[in-house]
Amino acid sequence: MDHFALKDGVLHAENVPLPRIAEDVGTPVYVYSRATLERHARVFSESVAGAGKGEPLIAFAVKSNPNLAVLKVLQQQGFGADVVSGGELRRALAAGMAPEKIVFSGVGKTRAELQLGLTSRIGQFNIESLEEGRELAEVARGMGLTAQAALRINPDVDAGTHDKISTGKADNKFGIPLVRAREAFDELSALDGLNLRGVALHIGSQLLDLTPLETAFAKVGQLVADLRGAGHTITHVDLGGGLGVPYREGENPPSPAAYGEMVKRVTADWDVILTFEPGRVIAGNAGVLLTRVVRVKRGVRDPFVIVDAAMNDLARPALYGAYHGFSSVTPDGSQMTANIVGPICETGDTFAMGRDCDALSAGDLAVFRTAGAYGATMASSYNSRGFVAEVLVDGDRHAVVADRIDAGAIMDAERVPEWLE
Repeated sequence: MDHFALKDGVLHAENVPLPRIAEDVGTPVYVYSRATLERHARVFSESVAGAGKGEPLIAFAVKSNPNLAVLKVLQQQGFGADVVSGGELRRALAAGMAPEKIVFSGVGKTRAELQLGLTSRIGQFNIESLEEGRELAEVARGMGLTAQAALRINPDVDAGTHDKISTGKADNKFGIPLVRAREAFDELSALDGLNLRGVALHIGSQLLDLTPLETAFAKVGQLVADLRGAGHTITHVDLGGGLGVPYREGENPPSPAAYGEMVKRVTADWDVILTFEPGRVIAGNAGVLLTRVVRVKRGVRDPFVIVDAAMNDLARPALYGAYHGFSSVTPDGSQMTANIVGPICETGDTFAMGRDCDALSAGDLAVFRTAGAYGATMASSYNSRGFVAEVLVDGDRHAVVADRIDAGAIMDAERVPEWLE
């Protein structure tokens, strides 16, 4: 459920008509709904309440939407943060997220990022290789600290999602292969500077079936038992994220409630504190990309609806062939079949081909749905276009939460050396 709905024939975000935002801020612009973010956060929290030992940690996957206002909304819902860079860590802290609720994942943490995490007293590092574990222990010892850590396992489970967002197969770059987990844990747990207190996994994103997750969790449960049998103390398990959302009619991803029931059943005898890293399931349907039609161009079969949003604003269709619902802000009931494209000088700047959609003309406003996750965060300035603005709606009010950065401001950061003058 989201809070984007037609009222008197005009699409609103909560109680704000989208044409008002277009007039105030311009287009393209991302629009987020606070009420939707809060509802999704509550539903997920309720679904995993009682799972594991004590209160589980819900660490929002910052990569899905790092906007400070979005993070603040979720911080107020009790969420922590799953971060994968020093920049994301700084954002989580700036949004008020408690350091002990921050988990640092990612295969390429630099020495400076390890130091930043230690200085910030974050709750957990998810170690993705022996080499990283050794370096983290060395850095922590040098600072007179002990890093709280978990070993990320690659369970070799196919998530059944797009290859580019699958993270748990043997040939993916993430984690330590399950077959080498025992020896890796033996070595790293003996190092001064590390408190290796558990294991972690994440097999992919946009999962539409719980079976791969349950398979992976079962493997980790056996690993926990084996590690304890070898004398290790295991108190924490990070189950990652990955729950999918419906991008199109007919998609029926597992509900958070069904996910929570499965987790509680599979982990019932683990006796650990659980961590979850939801991202898309919280933010995806909490945002839309509002755009304006530049013109409608005649095509060989179908017309091209050219909008002012482009692949540099919303990269998922170009990167993954991803589907986003597309509709008029003021539909009148008439329909057309069209190719939806942006202005970038790339054939890949295509959102949809042969799409049945609301009839649109030059100047009309439209939205790409389910754009609250992996939208603005993946934007670029390709074709010397600026960075898109972002707006948060709260009831009948709205505020710009990320300024539009025009191409001139980007160019101002560049320099021509004197010897080229």
